[in-house]
Amino acid sequence: MAENAKFLEGNLLRHITVMALTSSVGLMAVFVVDFIDMIFISMLGRDELAAAVGYAGAILFFTTSFSIGMAIAAGALVARALGAGDAELAQSRASAALVWGVIFGAAFSAVVWVYLRPLTALMGASGVTLDLAVQYLSIIVPSLPLLLIGMLGGAILRAHGDARRAMMATIYGAGVNAILDPILIFGLDLELTGAALASVAARVAIAATGLLPIFYHHGGLVRPTVRALAVALPPIVTIAFPAILTQLATPIGQAFVTRTMSAYGEAAVAGMAITARLTPVAFGVIFALSGAIGPVIGQNFGAGQHDRVKQAFRDGLLFCGVFVVSMTVLLFLLRAPIADLFGATGETRQLVYLFCGPLALAFFFNGAIFVSNAAFNNLGHPFYSTWINWGRHTLGTIPLVLAGGALFGAPGVLIGQALGGVIFAALALWLTLRVMNGTKTAKPRDSFAREGRLMSLLHMRR
Repeated sequence: MAENAKFLEGNLLRHITVMALTSSVGLMAVFVVDFIDMIFISMLGRDELAAAVGYAGAILFFTTSFSIGMAIAAGALVARALGAGDAELAQSRASAALVWGVIFGAAFSAVVWVYLRPLTALMGASGVTLDLAVQYLSIIVPSLPLLLIGMLGGAILRAHGDARRAMMATIYGAGVNAILDPILIFGLDLELTGAALASVAARVAIAATGLLPIFYHHGGLVRPTVRALAVALPPIVTIAFPAILTQLATPIGQAFVTRTMSAYGEAAVAGMAITARLTPVAFGVIFALSGAIGPVIGQNFGAGQHDRVKQAFRDGLLFCGVFVVSMTVLLFLLRAPIADLFGATGETRQLVYLFCGPLALAFFFNGAIFVSNAAFNNLGHPFYSTWINWGRHTLGTIPLVLAGGALFGAPGVLIGQALGGVIFAALALWLTLRVMNGTKTAKPRDSFAREGRLMSLLHMRR
């Protein structure tokens, strides 16, 4: 068996379950800390502070999307090299991804930092709120390279099958943030500046705890030459660029849904806001599934074990189905207490009940898209995931949301959004099966194969 390629044998469903559950814990830690941040800021009793964090969050989402795209590329390339039994190539790919990640991250954050005020104003901020949001972002944005190091480190650890240490890096960061928030915001009376500094400290912790296990447990990294960096760049960009575009589709679609829902009044918007908070809590495991199943598919594809690639895909869908049905039953049984927790009445309560039932079941189709995207990224077709995601959040959202709203009012908006997921999940599944059937006799695409051969030559020359 290839060195460090733990997914080439053993029960695939068990691998996927362990990876998804551990990854979701780290993901949930991020959601919880974001929630805690908002609680502490709200406790200051100044609406403009909470609004500033809200506007800043929209900018930070785009910078995080950049990090996610780079992490997807690093994880896919390292997993594929490990599956092929080439530990040196895996090290080279990991090192090159980190170097390029820091370079690109520094350049990207510098551009965003220079244009912070016009970008934040574009989000709708003005006056004192705009000043506060820019102040907050000016501290956090320069730390993007640290976040990149942490996220790439986590992706590399997951590629090795080390989901536990990847999870712990995020938890350590969340812990640092949660501890420092009250100290800096209230204890030192730094308010919004304190919240920003706590976030930067959390990124330092994530970077350190995401990187150190690679050296202590997975053979470390190599110092890449200029030649090695040049060779690694095309395959990194080939996956990272469409992955970044893929991530940007979601806020576009959600912005349209929010705007459409606003036409039905504050109660409707409140109901949608509650479901938006419930979704990552209830289905954090499904959100983590794409990153969890990617290394399993990548390693087996790199090893040429195409039957296990297809089985991993089927097991990913099975895991998704079982989890979604189980969570839907739980939400349905707890729908009244959940609505009471948020003080939901009237139309707001109606929307909460709608989510805690048929719409929760429909989340299976979102999960199917996540699993398909992981397959596309790891089988050498990352732009397929871009087209599926953009299609789902434009053609699969706008006309169906408008039609649903016209027919059924506010509930129809959510129903139309869910129906778009069903349609594009079917398209994604069909396209994934075509890709997997086409890989039965194929090896990783030519650009990746050439990179492997060139890297091997560079190693031999050393």
